[in-house]
Amino acid sequence: MTDPGREQGREPERVVARFRPHARVLVLPSLVLIGSVGAATYGALVLEELWQRLAVAGAGLLAIVLLWMLPLVRWLGTHYVVTTRRIALRGGLAVRLRQELLHSRGYDVSVRQSGLQRMFRSGDVLINTGLDRPVIMRDVPRADLVQDALSELMEASTSSIATVRRTTAAQPVLRRSREGR
Repeated sequence: MTDPGREQGREPERVVARFRPHARVLVLPSLVLIGSVGAATYGALVLEELWQRLAVAGAGLLAIVLLWMLPLVRWLGTHYVVTTRRIALRGGLAVRLRQELLHSRGYDVSVRQSGLQRMFRSGDVLINTGLDRPVIMRDVPRADLVQDALSELMEASTSSIATVRRTTAAQPVLRRSREGR
C-alpha cells in the first residue's frame, strides 16, 4: 500500500521537535520536597507522643503530594510537538486538552519573556491564529529558536500545501462556470 501523501506529491509528516516547559519550574517544588522530608523526619524524632509523630508525618506527606507531586505530574503531562505540518499541544491533569494548529492555515508567532525567563533563555511563545485569543506555549526553552523554526515551517507549508489547495479548490469553480455558459 502506498502513502497517500506521496501520491499527491507531498512529503510524509516528520517530527521536528518535542519539548515541554522549562524544567526551572521544578526548582521550588524540589526545595519543598527537601524541606518537608527534613521537617517530618525531625518532628518524628523529637516529638514523644505517637499522635504528634503521626500528625507531623501526615502533614509532611500531604505537603509532598500537593506541593511536589502535583507540579511534577503537571510538568510531565505537558507536551509540545512540532511537525512539518502542525503543532500539537497537550496538557492538563484532570482534564486533558489537545490542540493542533496547522502550519498551512497561517499564524503570527511572538515571544514574551520575563526577566527570569530571559536569564534562562526561555519564554512564552504566543501563536495568534486569528481566533479570540492566542494559543500560548508556556515557558518554552530557547523560545527565540522555536519562534524562528515555526515561522520557517509556516512559510514552507504555506507555499506548497496552500498552492495545492488553491488549485484543487479552484477547479470545480472553473468547471461550473464553463458548464453554465
